[in-house]
Amino acid sequence: MEWSLTHFWLILALVLSLAELASGVLLLLALGIAAALTSLLAVLEVPFEWQLAGMGVFSGILVPVAIRWIKPRFSPRGVAYGTTGTGVEQGRRYKTLKREFDGATGIKVNGDFYRLRVADTGATDLPDGTEIIFRQFDGTTAVVETITHKEQ
Repeated sequence: MEWSLTHFWLILALVLSLAELASGVLLLLALGIAAALTSLLAVLEVPFEWQLAGMGVFSGILVPVAIRWIKPRFSPRGVAYGTTGTGVEQGRRYKTLKREFDGATGIKVNGDFYRLRVADTGATDLPDGTEIIFRQFDGTTAVVETITHKEQ
């Protein structure tokens, strides 16, 4: 059996598509489909330079389609990926948590634990379950304000 460019593109398509199983971003799957479509150009005996250009065009079309329109259909409802740190959490109330292995005080925002610092006092250790209001991130530290309950 003699190897040809068609075999190369099909093997590349298979490798990229299998690698998608590890990533889950749909980027590699889009590139795998682009490589498979490029193999059709090789079957038609298009010169290699035009095959590369075809791979670029197919990738340029399929990657945005996969990421913008197809991926959101596979994401769980109510999850806004990439919003942590953009300010959408500002003003929300949270309860402090103590991390077991080091005793650090923090809050969970979108499922991730962030150490905290009280804005006015600079304190980093609060009792577990203390109600706070999130203000902003300072690096990976959540800057918060404690909620003062006025007694009647």
